[in-house]
Amino acid sequence: MRDCLFCRIAAGDLQAEIVLQDEAAVAFLDHRPLFPGHTLLVPRKHTGNLHDLDAELIAPFFVSAQKLSRAVQTAMGAEGTFCAINNTVSQSVPHLHLHVVPRKRKDGLRGFFWPRVPYASVEEMRRVAQLIREALSVF
Repeated sequence: MRDCLFCRIAAGDLQAEIVLQDEAAVAFLDHRPLFPGHTLLVPRKHTGNLHDLDAELIAPFFVSAQKLSRAVQTAMGAEGTFCAINNTVSQSVPHLHLHVVPRKRKDGLRGFFWPRVPYASVEEMRRVAQLIREALSVF
């Protein structure tokens, strides 16, 4: 898609600091990083979100994600990485992208950036689990 920012980066039509590229994906530094080394991995083929990723691209995409996560951690002297994908909500560019963020203990990043809310009861947890199992049966 010519109007998609990440498609233009993947095609080489728009400047970005590319750190990894292969047939399936391209990774580049986020221009507004949480920490130096914050990288985005995108599929070359326009894909709106994780639900839309073609089955044959899942393995190559996540092999690149694994490789990138290790490289970011090593390069930045981090203790680990935070890897996240937003689907539609909070997705600033409507093209699937995995954030790989280097992490160190006490770096100031709090959990998942939002408050955690425990289940009201074990029964509620079981009801939610059952709803998800039922939804999985149609996929």
